[in-house]
Parts: sequence; C-alpha cells; structure tokens
Amino acid sequence: MTYIASDRRYNHMTYNRCGNSGLMLPALSLGLWHNFGESDSLENARNILHLAFDEGITHFDLANNYGPPPGSAEITFGKIFKEDFSNYRDELVISTKAGWKMWDGPYGDWGSRKYLVASLDQSLRRMGIDYVDIYYHHRPDPNTPMEETMAALDSIVRQGKALYVGISSYSASETQKAVDLLKQLGTPCIIHQPKYSMLDRWVENGLLDVLGREGVGCIAFSPLAQGLLTNKYLKGIPADSRAASHRGNGAIEEDAITEEKIKKVARLNDIALQRGQSLAGMALSWVLRDKRVTSVLVGISKPEQLTDSLKCLSAAPFTEGELRSIEAALANN
Repeated sequence: MTYIASDRRYNHMTYNRCGNSGLMLPALSLGLWHNFGESDSLENARNILHLAFDEGITHFDLANNYGPPPGSAEITFGKIFKEDFSNYRDELVISTKAGWKMWDGPYGDWGSRKYLVASLDQSLRRMGIDYVDIYYHHRPDPNTPMEETMAALDSIVRQGKALYVGISSYSASETQKAVDLLKQLGTPCIIHQPKYSMLDRWVENGLLDVLGREGVGCIAFSPLAQGLLTNKYLKGIPADSRAASHRGNGAIEEDAITEEKIKKVARLNDIALQRGQSLAGMALSWVLRDKRVTSVLVGISKPEQLTDSLKCLSAAPFTEGELRSIEAALANN
C-alpha cells in the first residue's frame, strides 16, 4: 500500500507500508553512516537533515558505531535534533542498531542481551531521546543463541525503549528463524535492512521471498554501491572521494573500484542518460522497482546530492527493454 501525502511538507514524497505493520516509511530514507562524524561539518549535516525533512524524508537511520569515531554520528544527530527537530519528534522515525564492536571487553559486540540493552541505553543518551522507533540487530551472531537475541529485542519493545524491531544482514534462513521467534514472542519483526544494489544482488537468492511471504518490510542500504553507481568514478578516483579520503571506516576502498566494474558502470550510465536520469537516480529507481522493497537508504555528503536522488521518485517506470539492457550491462563480458 502506498500513500501520497497532500500536506505541504509531504506533497512530493511517496510513503510505503512497512510489511504488514502499521508503519509507513518514505521511499527514500536518510542514512547517517558517513558524513555525520566528529570530523565532518556540523552545519553541512544540519543542512542535509533540514533539506531531507523539508522534502518529506521522515526516517533518519543511525547505528551505535556510525561516525567516525563510533558514536559520533548519534552525537551529531542529537545536537541537531535538540536544537532544530525536538518539536517534530512525532513526525520522525528514528532508528539505530547494535551488533558490531562498540566498546572494549566481552560485552561490547555481537548479539547478547547484555550488549543490546546497554548499547541502546548509550544510543538514547547520545541522541537525547527517550525511545527509537526502530531498533535493529545489526548482524547475525554465530555464538549467541538467536533465542536470546530476539528475546532481548522483544523486552526492549516492552520496556518502551523502541516501538518496533528489525534485523540487518541476516540470510534468508536466519531471517525466517528470527521472524518465527519474534512472532512467538509477540513482537513482530517489521523490517530487514540488507545491502542491495545493481552490483550486489544477494537478496534475490531467497531473502526477498521470505520477506514478501512473511510480510516484513525491506530497506536497502548501499543502493549506490557506496558511490560506485554514480558518475563519480567513471574517470578515476577523485581526491575528495570516500575511496581516497575515508579509508578504514567502512567506506568503499580503492581496490573495489576495478576496471571491470567501471566498464559496467559506464554501460549503465548510458542507459540512465537514455532514460533522462542520472546514474544514481536510475540505481535508486531500480532497487525500488521491486514492491517488496519499502525504502532505500541514501547517504549524502552534499545537499545537492539529495536533490538529485529525490528525482528518482518521479521517474518513468522501467520498460521490459530497459530492464533487459540493464541485465546485459551487468553481465560479465
């Protein structure tokens, strides 16, 4: 189900129902993985958040380890929220996650109840809010029983610290088990956050089928393959790019930008131009073409990038011929 809002702030945004839940998410959500860290410009972060909200992007997605350093994205968001957005809390969906290493010792990583509860308490303090709308387990933990992890998510909702829960980067079989466990506990899994782009399509091997069958929403991260599915790298690696300047913080690395991938990207760029879209816009439209995808997360370093991304919402649907051309462009030849 899709809702097109008529109020002034929302009149250009599409909102999609998140699985079988009552929650509606904007088709584009703002991810704070990069560009909201301690060394990034606070005013630039503020401008991005303001533009996003003014364009109807009501969902801001964080995690405990976003930065760099870990925790700093939540601190930056908390400063801006307190000064600019506190009166709009009920118009926002704020999400965070835990599952990667956050602090030293045996209790600051993975998926134990100890870690998940402590991490969320820390996140709430950093952001200066009483609850998050969605709390995710960020990755599967092979050593903690999933029953413990899901029970921790259930108890967090019952304590009022989160309204909904989700998972991220779980395989199809792991997702099915998590969904079943949470259903038994009475706190449904409403959303899964996987990596998904034209260059990374693992979710098509069973995960989207599970989500569609179980009525779980899907919000894709890295839909632009961390900048590769833009025109940024068509002529080499710019000095101000993430690949050149943000090594070691989860951004794309130089060795991931191969000649073979650049050739594919160049072919995709030609198709995008024929459609009257930027490559980035077409990449977003392509992920959203599947109705099982509720939203895509965009990471923005400049406000004008967000303006370009928003254009994907008014793009023409793909024709069968265009989809075949995209598949041919992605083929290994």
